[in-house]
Amino acid sequence: MTVAPGRVRLDKWLWAARFFKTRALAVAAIDGGKVRLNQDRVKRAKLVQQGDQLEIRLGPYLHIVRVVGLSERRGPPAIAQALYEETAESVKERERVAFQLKTGHQTFVADSKQRPTKRDRRRLEQFRRGTGWG
Repeated sequence: MTVAPGRVRLDKWLWAARFFKTRALAVAAIDGGKVRLNQDRVKRAKLVQQGDQLEIRLGPYLHIVRVVGLSERRGPPAIAQALYEETAESVKERERVAFQLKTGHQTFVADSKQRPTKRDRRRLEQFRRGTGWG
């Protein structure tokens, strides 16, 4: 397949921009609907050009980026970050989700550091039966 100047396959671009460690992971994300190009679900061979908007779902985070550079080769992180610009709304939303996950996780971990004692289990059973804390 010949590539027009100024265009790169989506899976190669995602790999070069360091959103995914391997092209296989990029392909799996594209096929799984985790990547949208200009708000459309696309295939891995779709050609990306400067000015396109990508929505990339990585775990609980949604990255909304605009393509500003093209590369088929994976380079250092500094060069990879120059391939895209993330929208201000996307950054703000990712920070909000990260904060929620961080605060929610800390409370969960703090409560589950040790197993309940026999006394704790008895009190829990009494509570479940509705007989009070006895």
